[in-house]
Amino acid sequence: MISFVGAGPGAIDLITLRGQKRLASADIVIWASSLIPSELLIHCSEDVELFDSSGMTLEDVLAIYAARADEDIVRLHSGDPSIYGAIAEQIDFLEKNDIEFEIIPGVTSASAASAVIAKEFTVPGRSQSVVYTRIEGKTSASIPPGETVANYSKVGGTLAIFLSGAMPEKLQKELLGPDSVFSPTTPAYVVVRVSWPDEQIVETTVGELSETMKMVGATRTVLVLVGEALAGQGEKRSHLYNPTFAHRYRKRSKPGDTAGRPTGRSKRVVD
Repeated sequence: MISFVGAGPGAIDLITLRGQKRLASADIVIWASSLIPSELLIHCSEDVELFDSSGMTLEDVLAIYAARADEDIVRLHSGDPSIYGAIAEQIDFLEKNDIEFEIIPGVTSASAASAVIAKEFTVPGRSQSVVYTRIEGKTSASIPPGETVANYSKVGGTLAIFLSGAMPEKLQKELLGPDSVFSPTTPAYVVVRVSWPDEQIVETTVGELSETMKMVGATRTVLVLVGEALAGQGEKRSHLYNPTFAHRYRKRSKPGDTAGRPTGRSKRVVD
């Protein structure tokens, strides 16, 4: 069995229980030392066989799958495997060769960053969409036409921009391009190695983004968050727990009216 496991953003206790269990029972673990802290390997057994994928090609990894498919192999990916995990090409190989596999999700660095800065990405009246994207760099051929930061900036929402730490000027220029809904005062955060011991979190604005990124100095494992939702709640509140909003579990009531309102407590059912 091949298990694609999301390692989470870096902290050893931000991997899922299922992912931790797979690491503990794995015969082989393939991981990238350049992206995943070695401390996460504490979850592995003492006799596990480790392969560092930072110096491997896709063909090197697939060769292990083909030769040792009868063993329990964990392919440990940083963050969540579905986000820039390069698992699609591995899945194609496994399906063509009838090799059993599973995918275990992980906590993304964007989710971890949201927790650290204590900001919600979807705030009524400010943002109802979150876009995970990146700027065109050495692998610009991978980006479909139209999926540019400049184009997403025309729509707004909250942008989580990965893999763009080496291009601060270009990133800022696209965020403030023609017809962009963002302005120089739009809130932004520069996040480096969130949840690692040496994490850096710097609050800034789009207008100061380039200088902030240069000041931070990192070019890898950099996440940039942009959007008005990062400013906080504002004047509008969510409908979900608003007393004037009804849904199948709750009747509409007037603000301040608690008479007859359910407590929200649930009884524990014991057989």
